[in-house]
Amino acid sequence: MTTPDESGDEATSTRAAPWLTTFHPGWFGAVMGTAVVGIIAAKNPGGFSDLATTMKDLSIGAVALAALIAVLVGVTYLMRWSLHPREAWADMRDPVVGPLHATFPGGILVLAVGIASVGGQVLPVSSVPTVVEVLDAIGVPLALAVGLVFAYLLFTLDLADRRLVNGGWFIPPVVTIIVPVVLVPLLGQVQRPAARLLLFTGYAFYGIGFVLFLLVLGMLHDRLVTRELPPSGMAPSLWIVLGPTGVGAAALVELAHGTVSVLGPKAGPLELVSLVGATAIWGFGAWWLLVASSLIGRYMKHGGIAYGVGWWGFTFPLGALTLATTSLGSGWSVPVIGDLALALLVALVVVWLVVAAATLVALVSGPRRRQLSSPLPSK
Repeated sequence: MTTPDESGDEATSTRAAPWLTTFHPGWFGAVMGTAVVGIIAAKNPGGFSDLATTMKDLSIGAVALAALIAVLVGVTYLMRWSLHPREAWADMRDPVVGPLHATFPGGILVLAVGIASVGGQVLPVSSVPTVVEVLDAIGVPLALAVGLVFAYLLFTLDLADRRLVNGGWFIPPVVTIIVPVVLVPLLGQVQRPAARLLLFTGYAFYGIGFVLFLLVLGMLHDRLVTRELPPSGMAPSLWIVLGPTGVGAAALVELAHGTVSVLGPKAGPLELVSLVGATAIWGFGAWWLLVASSLIGRYMKHGGIAYGVGWWGFTFPLGALTLATTSLGSGWSVPVIGDLALALLVALVVVWLVVAAATLVALVSGPRRRQLSSPLPSK
């Protein structure tokens, strides 16, 4: 029972910012989904010279917009933890909403990659590494911390119902896999011993994230086979499998390049091995894209998927697979893979536009926070 003073403080806080109590922790998914568009566009999938200018403008615009969203959402996110810690902590303990807190460090890290990709075109070149280093210094520890906290909660909460297993559990692992991608651009900015330490750290984070991805994938597969499909509000979470497969493939290629740049020719065979391994991972991601698409189609047939913050889960995972396809197209020097990457980028932009438009409509109409539940469609 609260004291009068405590009740008064809480009432004052609620009156000051009542909407903060229901602020969804997954909003940083918009930062991830927007920044990844810029990262891919900066690589100009397929290498079409006629699209160079368009890709440049798209990359700068997407990263700049992601930075703006990050500031707005980041301030709100931190205010909620400051003014309404009990509600925020309750979210963290929720097996559905809890993993979405990982989009906060995830958005910071993806934005860091975006700035490393296009920052030199709009910022003083000398300032770009500093900005990336600051974002990395914030995002990397947070990625590890959120992942550890959520794992601890999963291990200690009573989750006897397997239906609580959902694709959102992939978010902490995929954010951990992003860490190597943000460390590789820093290799050329530091001395050799520090570069070796960064590589060591990158591979370690990759191991953490990818093994966790495999563990969660097994649980999700078991849940999908032995139980009814998740509620329609959780349907976008099935799409998130594309995130760790896409980032996992792309990070493996990036780490190999970084290793060769630091260790020299003796690490050359690692590039080939990593390219083959990344292709195998990508193959599963491409297969899951077909599976997830068919399941989403089934949800649409059985009543549709009402808009929610989870819709942003359609953007970054598809972007991650597109990024991996772009990297593999360059690695294998097969033009058709580059063409596929361009087609995926076009699909990503279309998906982003649909989700962004739905988000604006929802914000203007003043939606209430949606619970991620609805009647379960039968098998």
